[in-house]
Order: sequence, then structure tokens, then C-alpha cells
Amino acid sequence: MVAALLALPILVVVGFVFVPAGDTWRHLANTVLPDYVINSLLLMLGVAVGTLVGGVGSAWLASMCRFPGRAWFEWALLLPMAMPAYIIAYTYTGMLDYAGPVQTLLRDLTGWGYGEYWFPQIRSLPGAAIMLSLVLYPYVYLLTRAAFLSQSLCVLDVSRTLGNGPWRTFFQVALPLARPAIVAGLSLALMETLADYGTVQYFGVPTFTTGIFRTWFGLGNPAAAAQLSALLLGFVFALILLERWSRRAARYHHTSQRQQSIRRLQLRGWRGWAAFAFCLLPLLFGFLLPAGQLGWWAATLSRDQWTPAFFELMLNTIGLAASAALLALLLALLLGYGRRLHPSSSVQASVRIAGLGYAVPGTIIAVGVLIPFAWIDNSIDGWMRMTLGISTGLLLSGTLAALMFAYLVRFLAVSLQTIESGLGKIRPSMDEAGRSLGLRPAQVLWHIHIPILRGSLLTALLLVFVDVLKELPATLILRPFNFNTLAVRAYELASDERLADSGPAALSIVVAGLLPVILLSRSITHTRHAQSA
Repeated sequence: MVAALLALPILVVVGFVFVPAGDTWRHLANTVLPDYVINSLLLMLGVAVGTLVGGVGSAWLASMCRFPGRAWFEWALLLPMAMPAYIIAYTYTGMLDYAGPVQTLLRDLTGWGYGEYWFPQIRSLPGAAIMLSLVLYPYVYLLTRAAFLSQSLCVLDVSRTLGNGPWRTFFQVALPLARPAIVAGLSLALMETLADYGTVQYFGVPTFTTGIFRTWFGLGNPAAAAQLSALLLGFVFALILLERWSRRAARYHHTSQRQQSIRRLQLRGWRGWAAFAFCLLPLLFGFLLPAGQLGWWAATLSRDQWTPAFFELMLNTIGLAASAALLALLLALLLGYGRRLHPSSSVQASVRIAGLGYAVPGTIIAVGVLIPFAWIDNSIDGWMRMTLGISTGLLLSGTLAALMFAYLVRFLAVSLQTIESGLGKIRPSMDEAGRSLGLRPAQVLWHIHIPILRGSLLTALLLVFVDVLKELPATLILRPFNFNTLAVRAYELASDERLADSGPAALSIVVAGLLPVILLSRSITHTRHAQSA
């Protein structure tokens, strides 16, 4: 029942493929649909190149080499993950536009005027690809670094004894062994690229997400918007199938149980400083520069934004994110423990279906939630008018209930995977010992599993909390009237070209995202240290 309920938005979108959209769909197919497809593919290609180069290269250097600043880069390279793509887009636009500090300084130094020099256009498809690559490469870095750290050092030693140098060992042994993790990280980055709305909308790049908004709100055709969503959903599932196919028969196992401390390759002289520069560039442009610009705006140019209304907005956002995180945690605990108690094929399939939402863009989920909820509201309102002569209004689609449901569909998988990972480390014999002492399944969960899972529970709670803080498209569509979040406020101010005024809201989101990012990095490092010990 839970899986069917959470799959409802996706089923609604897929079902609308068979609903005639009239002339609207024909108009879209003849005019803008080719642009949506081409721009989405080009954007994915640019992000794939950027995230692979930045993520895989920095993961190898931080894991297997020794150079100045390596210990700091280990965790700092994850910091751009706390920076939403639309916020970094607003920040760089403010810095690189004609009236921004970079071009202003250039004109002051050279004496050039308008039209007398060439400067790269940030509001473009390549600009959007760069912005997305800067904040999405940590997905590849995170999973690839974990794969490098978990590889058997015996295999790498065998490669060295066969005459391979460190770089041939990297390309011929370590990289192929890490391929499943690299492809998984790349798939996550490309799914986030397809789901992005704020960056491409602000840069004026027509993609599927901007097209869904225009079709729904501009043309007023929910059926055509749902069909565009179904087409985008096809791209997402194609990515999932590609990731599965790339690993089809490949299996990698450790042939030795012996764990050793990592013998990192010492990079001396210019090689060490080149590695330092390679790791610094994505961190500098993906976090340090935009965070510094946001801090400057928040501290100087937008002091009038720190009003009681802003703190009320912050309380709204924190309350909404905390509620969604707590509900997702409870639901994930129910599903994860239920799967442990009853590992039948039907339960396994149901839990997998319930966790599909993270692969689906927020725009699609919002469309899939709003259509059935609006139908339920209209049906109840029509029945009440006929029987009692009163109007009930919007009971679901115009309230926080629809938004909360969309968050659960979208982010349950984050909490569920974390809980299942924690449960997988608890030996079944502990369940059996608890049952032999007379404890019921619920008591085993409460008295044995939850104390052990405290770290996993906190991680799941924080991850969903930050994801809800950053979510933009679903919140834009489903939020009630006169209800804003920090993400929506930053988007509205940036859309009005009040980039400096968006600083406080954007900075609050970034600061809130730092803690889970640091916890993730520490968790990976401590796992390898424990194995070595």
C-alpha cells in the first residue's frame, strides 16, 4: 500500500501519455520540443565531461597520493555539494555580468567601454553546464573515492610487481575496478542535471523542466505538461538502464581479507603543486568564491533583508524541512525493518518501488501530485455543493499536505538507503537473541536496532532536511498561497535581478547544507581507518 501510494505521481504522469492534448502537443512538437531534447542532451554531455574529470581525478589524488594540503582536500572537496546549482548560478551572474565587479574592474584597468571588448557570456548553455558541473562533481568524487579506499591493496601491489608504474596501475587496474562506482556517481549527477530548473530557467536555456512550467502555467494545459513530464521520465529511466547495462556481467570481489594502511604515492616538487592546483580549482570555483560573494552580499549590500519577515520565512523553511525529514525517517524505518522481517519477493519489489522517487525530477513529481489531488478536491467540492450547498475549497492541492507528500515521494529513497545500510550491518543473530528473550518485533526494533542505528538515523534525518531546503521546482508548483521558503525567496529575488538581496536566503541554505556534507566525508574516512586497524 505504501509503495502504491508513493508511486501514484509517476503512474499519473505515465497514464497521461494516452490522454489527448489537442493542438498544444502538436504545437510543442513543431516548435520547441526539438530544442528541449537537444539542449537537455548537450547539457548532460557537458556535465558528464566536467564531473568525470573533476570527480575521478580529485578522488584518485586525495585517496592514493601525498601532496601539500591532501588531508584538507579529502573533506573540503565535498563542500560544493552544499551549494545548490541555482544559487551558484545567481552568484556568478552577479560577479560576471556587465555591471559585476569583474567586468567593472576590467573596464577601469583598460579604459574600455561597452562593446569594445569580448567577455564570455555566463547566461548560456555552456555556462549552465559549468555551473552544474561545479556543484555535481562531488557525486562522482564521493562514490569514486569510497571505491578507491575500499579496493584491495594486494591487487595494486600485484600490478606494481608486474612492472606497472603508478599511473598505468591507475588506468589499467584501479579505474576499471572503480567503474561501477564512477558510473553510479555519474548517473546521479546526470539525473540532477535533468531535474534542474532554477539554473536553466535563469540562464534562459530551454529544457524539459522549463518547458513543463511554460506548458502548465503559460498554455494552461495539464495534459501536455504531463506528456512532457513523461518524455523527461523516459530520459531518466534510460539513464538507470544504462547504469545497469554498463555493469551487466561485471563483478568485482576482494580475493584477500588482509587490510593494510594505504601507501600513498609521494608527489614532490612541481608534481605536488600541480596536484594541489588540480584539487583546488573545483573547490575554489565551486564553493569558496561563491560562498565569499554570498557572505559579502549578506553582510554589506543586503542588510535591509534581515527583517522579522525574513526570520519568519526561515522558521517556515526549517519547520517544513524538519517535518518532511522526520516523516521520511519514520517511513524509511518502517519499510527497511519490514523488509528485514519479511524478505519476500513482493516486499522486496515494493520497497524498491517506494525508493524510485529520487530518480524522478521534482517537476514531474509536482505535476503527478497536483493532478490527482486537484481531482480529489474538485470531486469533494462538487459532492458537497450538491448535497449540502457548501464549498469545501482546496483541501489537499492548496495546502502543505500536497507539498509534504511530494517531498516524501522525492526524498524517501535518501532516508531509506541510509537506514537499510545501517540495518545491513546488524547481524541477524541479534534479532534472534532478542526474540528468544521474549521481545516482539517492535520491541526488538526499539530496544536493539534503534540504539545501534543512531548514527544512521541522524545521517538520514540531516540528508533529507538539507534536500528539502534546496528543493525548488516542486516547492514553486505546490506551495500554498502566501507561503514561501528560502529557496523560493532566493529564486524570486534573483528573477527580479535583485541578486545582492538574494544573498541572505541563499547563504542560509548553503550554511545548512555544510553539516551533512562534513559528516559524509568523515564517515568514509573513518570506515577505511577502521578496516586498516
